[in-house]
Amino acid sequence: MTNLDLSADPVVTARRLLGCTLTANGVTARITEVEAYWGAADPASHCYRGKTPRNEIMFGPSGRLYVYFVYGMHFCANVVCLTDGDPGAVLLRAAEITGGLDLARANRPTAKSDADLARGPANLCTALGITRGHNGADLLTPGSPVRLTPAAAVPDDLVEAGPRVGVAVGMDTPWRFWLRGEPSVSAYRRGGKRRQPSSTPRIPG
Repeated sequence: MTNLDLSADPVVTARRLLGCTLTANGVTARITEVEAYWGAADPASHCYRGKTPRNEIMFGPSGRLYVYFVYGMHFCANVVCLTDGDPGAVLLRAAEITGGLDLARANRPTAKSDADLARGPANLCTALGITRGHNGADLLTPGSPVRLTPAAAVPDDLVEAGPRVGVAVGMDTPWRFWLRGEPSVSAYRRGGKRRQPSSTPRIPG
């Protein structure tokens, strides 16, 4: 793959992002786990109730980085997709550090192994030094502080899919994708306090 079209729907884009690399602050990581989120059609999405100052980056254009702060202590990074004005994003859940390993280790001194450095969305941001200051970065522009590099498509037999992790609603929707057998993939933790309908959110089109 020589280029990466991020204007597709989040589920398609999430699958395409597996194996691509993300570079920031001297650290490069191969994406191994992702989750797709739609906008108004997806109750687990930050855009479910419309545009706010926090989520406005999700409304486009595609190819931007959406960074949010969670639990008062962690940053999480998303790749914005779909067309301008139609919100959607893919959460970057885990990655394998492939460059700048010493920098990643310094950023994550409590990691028990190199496979743990970017396991989980908050750890991924910490390992690469991604913060709120990177919100809105154009991932496909040379010279951007955070850059996304395409990779060859991963064969279907090497990709697994399942429910998203830790969301309060829509927790049975199988829009999480990961590389089979990859040690950097995070552990599954089902969200919600009670079982809710397992149907997939109704998406436009």
